[in-house]
Amino acid sequence: MTADDRKGLNRYNDLYLWMIIPMVVMQVGIFRDYWGDFTDNAWAVHVHYWTATLWYLFLILQPYYAANRQFERHRTNGIIGFFLAGGVALTALSALHRDINNADLSAKMRAEFGPFEPWFFYGIATVEFVMMSAFIVAVIQAIRHRRSLDDHAWWLISTVFIIMMPSIGRGAGVLWGMIFGKDDPGQLTYPIYLTTAAILALLFWAARRYGRVNHPATWLAAGVNLFNLLFEPLGKWEWLQGFLRMVIKG
Repeated sequence: MTADDRKGLNRYNDLYLWMIIPMVVMQVGIFRDYWGDFTDNAWAVHVHYWTATLWYLFLILQPYYAANRQFERHRTNGIIGFFLAGGVALTALSALHRDINNADLSAKMRAEFGPFEPWFFYGIATVEFVMMSAFIVAVIQAIRHRRSLDDHAWWLISTVFIIMMPSIGRGAGVLWGMIFGKDDPGQLTYPIYLTTAAILALLFWAARRYGRVNHPATWLAAGVNLFNLLFEPLGKWEWLQGFLRMVIKG
C-alpha cells in the first residue's frame, strides 16, 4: 500500500460513524408510515423496507471494515452488498404500482384521502422512478471505480442522499399533518420542499468535508433532489398520467 493509499484511507477512518446519522434519520422518518400500519403493509413494502435498511447498514459496515484494515471482509461483503443494491432498486421500482393505485383510489374516495389528489401520486411515482434510476447509476459507477478509493467511496456515499427523500419526506409529511391538521393542503408540498433543502444542505456539507464538491456523484445526487421539486407540475401533466397508467399496472 502506497503512502497516498494510506492517506486516502485515513480520510475515511470515521466515515462509518457519520453513516449512522442517515441510518437513524431514515428510520425515524419512515417509522410511523411503516410500523404504524405494519400488518396492513403489502409484501412488496416489507421487502423494500428491509432491503433499504440493510443497504444503510451496509454503508456503515463497509467503511468500518476499511478503517480497521479488514480488506478481505470488505471485498467479500462488497459482493453481497451489490447484490443487495439490486434488491433495493428493483423492489422500489416494482412497488410504483401502489402510487398508481392510490391515484385511482384518491379520485374515487375523496373523503378518505383528504387533500391528497391524484396528481400527487403520479408526481411521486415519476420522481421515484428517476431517483431509483440514479441510484442504479451510482452503484454501477462505484463498481466501475472500485480501484479508486475516493471515487468508489463517494459514489457509494452519494446513494444515501439519492434515496433519502422517500423515508424522511413521509416523516415530514406526517409531522406536518400533526401540527397543521391532516386536511391541510400544505402537507402535499411543503414537507417535500423543506426535506429537499435539508438533504441538499447535508449533501454539500459532506461533499465539502471529504473534498468531493465537484465530483459527478455530488451533482447526480443534487440533480435528483432538485428534480424531486418538479413532482407537482409533472404529476399534473395529463399525458404523463396516461403514460404511467399504461406502463405501471396494479
